Amino acid sequence: MAVTVKECLELQLLEVEMLLSMFPKRGEISLDKDAVPSVQRYLKNADGALPPQLEYCIALDVGEAKVKVELQVHLPHMYPQVAPQLFARSDALHRQQQLQLNTRLTSHISSLDAGDLCICEAVQWVKDNSLPYLENSKISSSEHASTEVRVKESLHRMWIYSHHIYRQELRKKIFDSAKKLNLTGFCLTGKPGVICVEGPQENCEEFWCVIRYPSWKHISCKHVDNIETEGHIDDLRLFHGFEDLQFQAHGDYGLRNDYHMDLGQFLEFLKQHQSGHIFQILFGVEGKLSDK
Repeated sequence: MAVTVKECLELQLLEVEMLLSMFPKRGEISLDKDAVPSVQRYLKNADGALPPQLEYCIALDVGEAKVKVELQVHLPHMYPQVAPQLFARSDALHRQQQLQLNTRLTSHISSLDAGDLCICEAVQWVKDNSLPYLENSKISSSEHASTEVRVKESLHRMWIYSHHIYRQELRKKIFDSAKKLNLTGFCLTGKPGVICVEGPQENCEEFWCVIRYPSWKHISCKHVDNIETEGHIDDLRLFHGFEDLQFQAHGDYGLRNDYHMDLGQFLEFLKQHQSGHIFQILFGVEGKLSDK
């Protein structure tokens, strides 16, 4: 018999309650104050709109030195029938070690039985398996400091295309993630949807991992710029903040299939930010501004 969304959400709440009892101290679990009540309201009246997907962050102490490792958790409505989105990060890890750790974490979670709650298992796995990466990171930092006096920094810029971006829940995730990771760029709402983020490479890759959850099928990273400098990467940014980009649309807002953005205005915006060449990469046609 098919499992319902309601049954999945009930299991998610049980797991959150268990995690809160395991991590009772302030700051150990970061969870939006309205997250659980929203799910509870839906369970009382399942005829309404689905609640926002549950997401929270668990702060873990790893090893005798109690190095902080955060496990970021995002749960699709049908979890545990479908896999959760997990991402472990730590300021003590270099980018490569962090990516290797998360690749192994994803592989481990995918090996578990579908339909079983697995966040507690993921927490224990991160605690048991992060230490070698943290130790290797410390060694490589020491070697790096002794062999290089001047370190080149790198600005990463990702150009992300989606068939459309409408939902407020999704837009909130995009803007919250960009702010948390100190990324500049923009989000173009509507049809098509375009996101640009720029900043340190590891931050951009974490942003991409966070927003690309399983239910967002029509999304792809079309192009990446990676620019090295011996100065500060902020000098290479094309954008000063993370902009909410909305242009005049053809059709009424809310009619999903008819809400097409004015791409002429978008092309003009790109050219103002030295990025006119990206238009062809995103849409496959050369952008031309109409004569005024």
